[in-house]
Amino acid sequence: MSFFNPNLLAARARRAYRRFRAEGFGLLRDKYQQTRLPTEWAASSSAAHLFSDKVGLEIGGPSGVFARGAALPVYGWAERVDNYNFAGDTAWVRAQRPGQTFVFDSRKPPGYQAFGEASALDAVSDSSYDFVLSSHCIEHLANPILGLTEWRRVLKPGGALLLVVPHKDGTFDHRRPVTNLSHLIEDYQQGTTEADRTHLYEVLRLHDLSRDAGSSNFAEFETRCEENLSHRCVHHHVFDTRLTVELVDWVDFQIVHVQLLRPFHIVVLAHKLKAQTTKNNLPFLGRGVPPVWSSPLPADQRIYRRAT
Repeated sequence: MSFFNPNLLAARARRAYRRFRAEGFGLLRDKYQQTRLPTEWAASSSAAHLFSDKVGLEIGGPSGVFARGAALPVYGWAERVDNYNFAGDTAWVRAQRPGQTFVFDSRKPPGYQAFGEASALDAVSDSSYDFVLSSHCIEHLANPILGLTEWRRVLKPGGALLLVVPHKDGTFDHRRPVTNLSHLIEDYQQGTTEADRTHLYEVLRLHDLSRDAGSSNFAEFETRCEENLSHRCVHHHVFDTRLTVELVDWVDFQIVHVQLLRPFHIVVLAHKLKAQTTKNNLPFLGRGVPPVWSSPLPADQRIYRRAT
């Protein structure tokens, strides 16, 4: 019996051709580049003490990336994780209720669930938490610096921030330009609110609907964008690794570790400065820094070419 089956080979070739026509060379290239990113968090063992048996707050979520056995398994380490979300029903999670209802780990008692703006944690006192978590949330904020400033406020001195941001090259934002830090600073200084529509035209023009599982057609997507104050699905800002590092530095966190993880996560571990200490983030901002410059993703490589 021969293992050579011309009909099977022809069928596979037709499927590959249809996929190429549907996705294009660019998406196939992007998927290849993403496979060159690691799946494991290099700082996992050394950073566990920042979260083990401690109490933290997650903004948005719950997030699979923080689950027990995942790349950043903070839920398994922590004593308790509380949650702050903009509403009880969102595009990502349904029927959340206030109180001790946030199930972050099935083996542990639920954390406390509260609702409100991510950039106005009015229900949280200063220096309340040992750590703050956020995954794929900051891009949904019209005023990211205001959000990070609030997250720093509720951290104890020396408390940890674990921030996960989607890299533009792996998302439906890949056609959009990366936001400049100066624009984020301007939003902060002008007090931009979540009702901001500055980027709506750009989103509607450059959004890659083929990468967006949340909308089946453009009309549905346009309606969702127009009603963003209710849905919060729009990415106001677009991030690469460099912008993420610059943002965390500007808000006066001390950066500890930066890494890209598959499929397109930018992971930044930082902590709130203690009294009488000063930050030094030059190792993460200078030319030739491996977390940024060795990235296989095109947006990061373009920064390298400009810098050299």
